[in-house]
Amino acid sequence: MDRSVVTIAPTPPYHFDLTSAYATNYPGHYGADINQEGLFPRLLDSRGHPHLVTVRALGRVVSPLLEVEIEKADTGLDDALISQAKRQVAWIFGTDQNLAPFYRMAMNDSVAGPLVRGLKGLHIPHTASVYEALVLAILGQQISSHVARVVRTLLIQTYGPSAEVSGVTYYAFPPPEAIVAAGMEGLRAIKFSARKAEYVVGIATRVASGKLDLEGLQHQSDEEVVRTLLGIRGVGLWTAQWLLIRALGRTDGFPHGDLALQRLLGLLMDKGAPFSPEEALEYSRRWSPFRSYVTTYLFAAARSGRFASLSRGGQVGP
Repeated sequence: MDRSVVTIAPTPPYHFDLTSAYATNYPGHYGADINQEGLFPRLLDSRGHPHLVTVRALGRVVSPLLEVEIEKADTGLDDALISQAKRQVAWIFGTDQNLAPFYRMAMNDSVAGPLVRGLKGLHIPHTASVYEALVLAILGQQISSHVARVVRTLLIQTYGPSAEVSGVTYYAFPPPEAIVAAGMEGLRAIKFSARKAEYVVGIATRVASGKLDLEGLQHQSDEEVVRTLLGIRGVGLWTAQWLLIRALGRTDGFPHGDLALQRLLGLLMDKGAPFSPEEALEYSRRWSPFRSYVTTYLFAAARSGRFASLSRGGQVGP
């Protein structure tokens, strides 16, 4: 077992517990991401070489520091792999984000201000790759969170690379080649619907063959990203907007078609009903170009139990 320890100094303020909890949607386990009592172990796979990274916070919100332990079951934990793992962890945890411009805007906004005060230091976590985010988004379309969690777990533990570290087996997200090999029949066997199996296998086939460069979307504008994604079977505007936020690190994504987001805005403004998609989009313009942060903070408030104190009858104004 090869082992190395490195540190990352996030841009303050940085709240590791809030950020890691959001990465796993607060239950503690989302996809290949695990949040365990202040530790965040994640199996990463670099060209068929799985290695475990375990992240913990050493510093404080105003002077943050993350410790990253990197372990590999066999030999070959060289400097290149260590540097890559460090970059991946920094990306997953959004450590380079500068919250100051967003906070300046939020402090002058009656809706965003209370969100920031209750969740100071929350950075937007990212998926390890655009491909992973896209597969997870399609998997979760129009099914309950419980069913989605079951299918995610089956997908990862059936077709993902694995490694045993200290007697515990960890799984990485399945590479496109593994999904292509599984085929529709393999995905149907782990509770995928026929249509979602078709979409995911189609995407994996194009990525594996090099015909679809999802990671290359990092170099496109928001508008180009949305246009490219909408050309993929199974991808709608909701998915494209969420990928701008969670997979590409853009600051101004806003999934106005999200039913939960519409409901949260309706509750926040004491409207008596959810916002319509058009109302949500129009209202969100006041937060541009920081709508990704407002979206994240809204969902974080709801998932962490902080949302009730933000109703219009409480702190939030018109």
